[in-house]
Amino acid sequence: MKKRLSMMFIILIGCALLSGTASADWARSFVVNKGSSYTVTDSRMDAKQIGERIGKVTFYSDEEGTYSGNFSNRYPKGTEYYKIIDVDTKEAIAVKEREGQYIKAVYSDQYAAYSRSWQEIWPYIAGFLILAVITVLTIKRLRK
Repeated sequence: MKKRLSMMFIILIGCALLSGTASADWARSFVVNKGSSYTVTDSRMDAKQIGERIGKVTFYSDEEGTYSGNFSNRYPKGTEYYKIIDVDTKEAIAVKEREGQYIKAVYSDQYAAYSRSWQEIWPYIAGFLILAVITVLTIKRLRK
């Protein structure tokens, strides 16, 4: 019984460490591209300033929640994102509203729901494994 309780405790701690809740600020119009969140501005862009296409909206929702992928609370699925010439994408991107019409979206932050790489989550996995080993060793010692 103690073993089952200990294992359940370890699993719960591991889940708590690995799961994160994230949400976007729905008080503003925004787009998410490759994990970066951009606030949509009123600033119109000249077509001469537009570089290559860097993504598009894969999911639209006007209901608060946590979503993955490139999504928006303003633009429909398929709306394209473009690089602005001579501007780093960590500063701003352009969103195509209509043919030849673009609007600037400025970088606000990293969207926390974005799929994380192994480099970002390995400390949590290592911590979970260390906790599991300590728990197993403690259980064995208590049984003696």
